Amino acid sequence: MRVLVALGGNALVERGDTPDADLQRANVMKAVRALAPLAERHELILTHGNGPQVGVLALESVNDPDLTRPYPLDTIGAETQGMIGYWMLQALQNALPGRQVVAMINQTLVSAVDPAFEDPAKFVGRVYPHEEAERLAARYGWAIAQDGDSWRRVVPSPRPQRVIETRLIRQLVGAGAVVVCAGGGGIPVFRNDVGQLEGVEAVIDKDLTASILAEALEADALLILTDVPQVMRNFGTPRQEGIGHTTPYELRDEKFPAGSMGPKVEAAAGFVERTGDMAAIGTLGQCLQILEGTAGTIVTPNATWPLASTL
Repeated sequence: MRVLVALGGNALVERGDTPDADLQRANVMKAVRALAPLAERHELILTHGNGPQVGVLALESVNDPDLTRPYPLDTIGAETQGMIGYWMLQALQNALPGRQVVAMINQTLVSAVDPAFEDPAKFVGRVYPHEEAERLAARYGWAIAQDGDSWRRVVPSPRPQRVIETRLIRQLVGAGAVVVCAGGGGIPVFRNDVGQLEGVEAVIDKDLTASILAEALEADALLILTDVPQVMRNFGTPRQEGIGHTTPYELRDEKFPAGSMGPKVEAAAGFVERTGDMAAIGTLGQCLQILEGTAGTIVTPNATWPLASTL
């Protein structure tokens, strides 16, 4: 099978951890140990989150006295793709001797007229007191919004249209390589009035990018791996229960938080609707059991998995 795995940010920085490099590399090695058996049996494309790393580098950039203004988010996104890609590349090469592994810097095309650019709502970076947030917003032209008792920078989160380097990724996978790509949803770019690519200050949802990339690569399965074993119906109430095998229609009939599980559900359901293949949401440690149909929330057109053809 051809399997695209989207790793959540917790695969690198677990909740409550400090984002030190040594700790992140240890977490990458732990993730790769879980993924190596999957890579030995199937074609593997791996994407990953970068939220904590973008936050760290953006804060460093803001506080660097040698800069007249902070680095733009598209450039910081590229930095994190290189950093995380290096860690994953090395860990996969060590875990899969003799196997070709590639880590790529990728751009993701968005529309220059996406409504998200008129309504920035994606939180990035650290929290600030209101006065400090207003001072930074005035200095750097940021949009800010309240996040609980504090304030944070908000940026647009346009919908991904296509990973620019899709054809190259397909060639590498077809040649037998494990490919690490589209980190953080890819670097957001648009085509300007003369058709050239330009980066833009935005953040793309990584799971939505994983969904369109899995479709373009004709993946048989999309695994969205996070820190919960299943999608929960009636989450946080006495009637909470895990959802096992389901369909896109049934999953969309539930209500999920827009900032956490909602995009994962949208990505999984959309991939299944468009392709008729399988998507799943679950934990990294159970990736093989998810493919076997015994763990996670598994989404298929008729709530049946595995198919006889995949056994």
